[in-house]
Amino acid sequence: MKLRYCIAGLLALILSAPTAATGGFPVADFVLVEKAERKLHLMRNGEVFRTFPIALGIRPTGHKQSEGDFRTPEGRYTLDMRNPDSEFFLSIRVSYPDANDRRAAARLGVDPGGQIMIHGQPNIPTKSEAYYRTQDWTNGCIAVSNSDMIDIWLMTGENTPIEITP
Repeated sequence: MKLRYCIAGLLALILSAPTAATGGFPVADFVLVEKAERKLHLMRNGEVFRTFPIALGIRPTGHKQSEGDFRTPEGRYTLDMRNPDSEFFLSIRVSYPDANDRRAAARLGVDPGGQIMIHGQPNIPTKSEAYYRTQDWTNGCIAVSNSDMIDIWLMTGENTPIEITP
């Protein structure tokens, strides 16, 4: 019960904190995800100022093409929505699929999928902490530790461009 109150208090603090633009945090003007390196970089004026280890979809190689393929998309998108109440510890949506992704999926006769997020750990874990730290385990999202998710949440704004590279 105490843990629930601690988590609720922490979330209240995060959500009421000054936005990155007005607070003491640097603000990313670009996010770069290197899938092969399992890294997410926050950048400002072409320079990396923070780097975080990530987990990807359980089939990380290649660009996401369809719902349920367990791949993380590749390409240029934006961070277009924040969800403090997701089933994971905070989440920020990546604007996948874009028009090109939808056209490619239509040519294949498949649903491109969606709801690709940068998010923290599951609120109700089903695996060990070590598993989440060492494996690609998402359905196609980009997962980070909860403490890293707080930093990413505070240091990105609405419509921040993101590029996901192979």
